Amino acid sequence: MKSIILIALIAVAFTARVQERNMAKVQADLAKSTYGKALLHLVELHSMAGGPVQELIDAIEELINDLEEELEDLEFNFKVRTNEHNALVVGLEQDIQDAVIDVNNTQDTLDNLLYPRRAQIQSKIDSVIGYQEDNRKNYDEAILVREQEHEAFEAQVAELNDATASVDDALALLASLTNPSLLQIRRFQNTLKNIENKIRSRSRMAPMIKALINLASNQNFSNQDVLKNIVDALNEFRNAVPKKLKTLLITKLTLNQLDEEYSEFQRQINRATVDLTATNEKIDSLTEFRDQRAADQKQYTAELELENNTYAEETDIYTNTKNEFTRELGVSEQALALVQSVDFSNIKV
Repeated sequence: MKSIILIALIAVAFTARVQERNMAKVQADLAKSTYGKALLHLVELHSMAGGPVQELIDAIEELINDLEEELEDLEFNFKVRTNEHNALVVGLEQDIQDAVIDVNNTQDTLDNLLYPRRAQIQSKIDSVIGYQEDNRKNYDEAILVREQEHEAFEAQVAELNDATASVDDALALLASLTNPSLLQIRRFQNTLKNIENKIRSRSRMAPMIKALINLASNQNFSNQDVLKNIVDALNEFRNAVPKKLKTLLITKLTLNQLDEEYSEFQRQINRATVDLTATNEKIDSLTEFRDQRAADQKQYTAELELENNTYAEETDIYTNTKNEFTRELGVSEQALALVQSVDFSNIKV
């Protein structure tokens, strides 16, 4: 119905021009198109029917009101859509910016903190494992030495313990000598010989006891200075025995130290492994978060592009529709003025 009325309005407009200028020329121009011919037929039919002009005026006025309402609705709806578009664009741009910040901050944490920390911890673990391997080599070597020298070690310990007991007997015997008899002197010299017999010739203690025996041979034991020299020599020998025993025990102490050292290395490895596991878990978590935020950024960017393209298409539709409504409104207003003032009963197709 509106299309017919519009055609009628346009026909009225052209009829007014015909009356003002050259009706024959305008009709010829309209006849060149299907739309123009339809207008001419409508005008001709209205002229032949002789319908009241006021009905046409009312219809045109109603059409004008409808067009104005539609144009107003179009403007309102597009304004609402524009506000929605702007809000959506602002929100998506903020989402994109937040995602970019999250990705950059996360990557910065990974590159400058967690990756170096993981490398440092792994390097420490590798180093301590190397120390631990060296420790076991030393331990195995010490065990081998201990097994090889165990029998000799035990013999030397027994030898030194016996020698120490004999030295103590000799010192006790010397302490009892005030005006020694020949028998007591012989007895003391025999004690020294007994000590010498218990010290192997290859022992480092042998020269010391040999010098002591030479000192005690053919001495006047009634001379206190001589006794003092002998006592000092015996005490020196007595004090040297524990040092020798300590040297012989070094291998055993070394094994204990190596075991303690190995245990400490293992504790360090365990602690570092816990730190490494925690660091790897943090790296995995942040990597997953970074990838998710990168995916979010990509999604937001696609949504923003789609929204901009959709809004551009809707803007084109709005512009074209508004132009069409405006044109139809102008034609309708012009037609109304013409219908109110022009006689078009002589229109012929």
